[in-house]
Amino acid sequence: MARIVKDYLTRNNKERNRVHEIVEASYLTFIDDKGNKFFQIDTYGTKYRKLKNKLSQTIQFDKETAKELIEILKKEFNL
Repeated sequence: MARIVKDYLTRNNKERNRVHEIVEASYLTFIDDKGNKFFQIDTYGTKYRKLKNKLSQTIQFDKETAKELIEILKKEFNL
């Protein structure tokens, strides 16, 4: 489980990369008790996992980090 905040999302230049397995994922938005809205992505692991449909990873973004991610995606994919 992870919450990513603005300026903590940095570029990493690994030398060895690979395409990962396709997994099921879902997203949701919610508002915390202070009125802050969050965007959350949940992933559920590969089809080969022993416990099917078990939550694997959760990543949360607040509004500022979502804006930062949008700008990174625009730049990296020339959108």
